Amino acid sequence: MTTTKPLEGVRVLDLTVALSGPYGSLLLGGLGADVIHVEAPGGGDIARNNPPYVGKEGLHFGNRRGDEVSLTILNRARNKKSITLDLKSEQGRALFMDLAKECDVVIENASEGVTARLGVDYESVRKANPKIIYASIKAFGEPSPYPNLKGMDIIVQALSGIMDVTGFADGPPTRSGLPMADLIAPLYAVNGVLAALIHCGRTGEGQLVQVSMLDCLSSMVAEEHFDVFIKEGYPKRSGNFHDRLVPFGVYRTRDGFVAMVAFQPDWFLSLLEAVGKPEMAKDPRYATRGPRMKHAATLNALIEEWTKQRSTEEVIHELQVKRGVPAAPVRSPLEVLKDPVLQERGAVVRLEHPGLADVDAMGMGLPIKFSKTPVQFDQPAQELGASNDEIYRGLLRLPDDRLQELRDQGVI
Repeated sequence: MTTTKPLEGVRVLDLTVALSGPYGSLLLGGLGADVIHVEAPGGGDIARNNPPYVGKEGLHFGNRRGDEVSLTILNRARNKKSITLDLKSEQGRALFMDLAKECDVVIENASEGVTARLGVDYESVRKANPKIIYASIKAFGEPSPYPNLKGMDIIVQALSGIMDVTGFADGPPTRSGLPMADLIAPLYAVNGVLAALIHCGRTGEGQLVQVSMLDCLSSMVAEEHFDVFIKEGYPKRSGNFHDRLVPFGVYRTRDGFVAMVAFQPDWFLSLLEAVGKPEMAKDPRYATRGPRMKHAATLNALIEEWTKQRSTEEVIHELQVKRGVPAAPVRSPLEVLKDPVLQERGAVVRLEHPGLADVDAMGMGLPIKFSKTPVQFDQPAQELGASNDEIYRGLLRLPDDRLQELRDQGVI
């Protein structure tokens, strides 16, 4: 194992706010990139005002006080250097271009048209640094087919169709419990940045990398053949079951719920033996997966009648342990966050910050492991503008009197 991270030596100029962009730059920082997060003087990323807040006296959901920090920022702003810069001023834009000349990547997720109005869009930055890789995350693409519509996660989920296929057949469309659009789009953006870095290494060419939250979620809807299934009379929402792969779903037990998959012939037979109905394996309605889809409701009801009479532990022991049928308990978020194996592997990590009380909260880990190079979110979130001197004096070599002038004028 070396001490060099995979993206060490790559410098990223980060213009992101909220979640979809900051998660992307967080991943780049965890992989070793030097991330410079540009925030507005006096305010910074809008997420800095997200409750709850934590300070020397602990965590609370009231109004932010003094030097308290948003738990959101403690999570999303790790491995980033915070600088302040007023991009609405001419001097601020000039400083931004000076920074862009020293960077390999720019990443942004501003609303449509904002970077162009500020003069920090791809075409403008490319003139200052032709090798720049400029990653742009937008809600609906640019130009947007939905003018003036704000790209919030729930809006994207609604337009993508994912919400309409989530939930029970006789219930309403259901929002995912996690902000899927905000989390999935930056994964694609980071993939695009990495591919563009490889291309630039071969050719010396920079390029624009564009990702739409709506495109990302919609492409996943197309993974399932809803057009075919709906035409054949299958409901678009199937709740906790997946009828194409029945038995496949979540079944109530005496003390909770268990997820189970038994569509393979040997799994199906083992399940039927456990339930006490081995003869159903020869019934033409259930013997093969095609006909079984038409009778999924009957089969699922039979299975759940069996599981409801047993504890989750008993069901898992009977199916998974004794018969090799995939089955697992449905765990709560708290059970997952406290899982010692996940903590040891770094999938979830304890949030820490020097000078603050024990946060007693978990944050996102970096669930990628390399055999040669370490990756982790090992630098705590910084206060707004904490790296101004390092970047402006160290990287851009601005003299002290110029720095003070920029502070006095509110540029930084």
